[in-house]
Amino acid sequence: MRRITFLLLLFCFAAMTSIGGGYQVGLHSTKNTGMGLIGTSLTYDASSIFYNPGGVSFIKDKWSLSGGINLIMARVTFQGKDVNYQAHLVHELNTPFYLYASYKATNNLSLGIAVNTPYGNSLSWGDNWQGRFLIQNLSFQAITVQPTVSYKFKNIVGLGFGLVWAYGNVKLNKALPIDYTGGEGQLNIQGSTIGFGFNAGLMIHPVKGLNIGIDYRSKINMDVQNANATFTVPAAVRSQFPDSKVEVALPLPANLDFGVSYEINEKFLIGINLCYVFWKQYDSLVFNFKTKTPSLGRTAMPALYQNRLIPRIGLQYKVNQIVTVRIGGYYDPSPVQTDYLNPQTPSSNEIGLTAGLSVYPFKGFSIDAAFLYLMGTKRDGTYSPENFAGTYSSVFYIPAIGLSYSF
Repeated sequence: MRRITFLLLLFCFAAMTSIGGGYQVGLHSTKNTGMGLIGTSLTYDASSIFYNPGGVSFIKDKWSLSGGINLIMARVTFQGKDVNYQAHLVHELNTPFYLYASYKATNNLSLGIAVNTPYGNSLSWGDNWQGRFLIQNLSFQAITVQPTVSYKFKNIVGLGFGLVWAYGNVKLNKALPIDYTGGEGQLNIQGSTIGFGFNAGLMIHPVKGLNIGIDYRSKINMDVQNANATFTVPAAVRSQFPDSKVEVALPLPANLDFGVSYEINEKFLIGINLCYVFWKQYDSLVFNFKTKTPSLGRTAMPALYQNRLIPRIGLQYKVNQIVTVRIGGYYDPSPVQTDYLNPQTPSSNEIGLTAGLSVYPFKGFSIDAAFLYLMGTKRDGTYSPENFAGTYSSVFYIPAIGLSYSF
């Protein structure tokens, strides 16, 4: 039964990284999405609170407000060893959003607050597919709140710092290899937790038109103390699988971003970004049933993720005073090793292509739209603890809409 405790633990973490894991997507600004997610060196609006708090002090207007929503649609296919068997992930529509507000208290000092949903997913492989003992369905919703302060020195250097409060809620179901007249056994887990971290950034404007940004978002430990584990099993083995409270330790890895952007002229802006994700911080997880039985207990198992570097590029063209267009792209290598590839995180090396548009109907106000196409390379792998092998392919379609207003 140690196998079941480990798998349940893995499911919880998979849900938390479905947006920020093997296919990490920073859906925190529609403008920045259109630019290939290179926001570390840009100061479009109050979205700098997330991308680089050091840039908030360079926002020119007294107030900057921004909000938006994304629609995540996915198609993931599993091809088993039997070439005649295929399963398709039913990826429910997800709608991560963002809200920002910044206020210039003095010429050099700015304050801000951000509300983001950086982690969240809902997916289902179905009740009767081949991997049902690994996972049937899961959902995770998270929200973060980040109050921020930013200060600039002589219009050249900006420093910013924000505290991050994170709340997460997870639900999942899986089948158990226990047969009885009512079907197979079932395990359901539901829980929530709160974690804390920080976001620190530096923005430098060494010469006119050139912007350099560095941002560090810390690791957040999401420790679920009292999740509910509910078992549906035959009466004969009920004593081995009692409903119980569960403790789970869930780390969200740190990110270090470096970006450079340059205004070639009044119409063209180009930028690059390097994002280093400290995935090795996800080396192992601890899972502990509070009600102990010979089948249920405490397990600490390795995950063995690898650190990864994500390169990004973006280009902006100002058509006129009313319309601005953007394009971008990036390459996101998977942190999941081949021996740990699984249907909870069917991660592969991915290529993201983006396009965006902003319309300014009047001064200070913009209507923003963007589209992200994320294509995963076909990948073979085996989940070694269960010898569950197959080939995964995936594609994501993510349109976004946002509004910004500065005055």
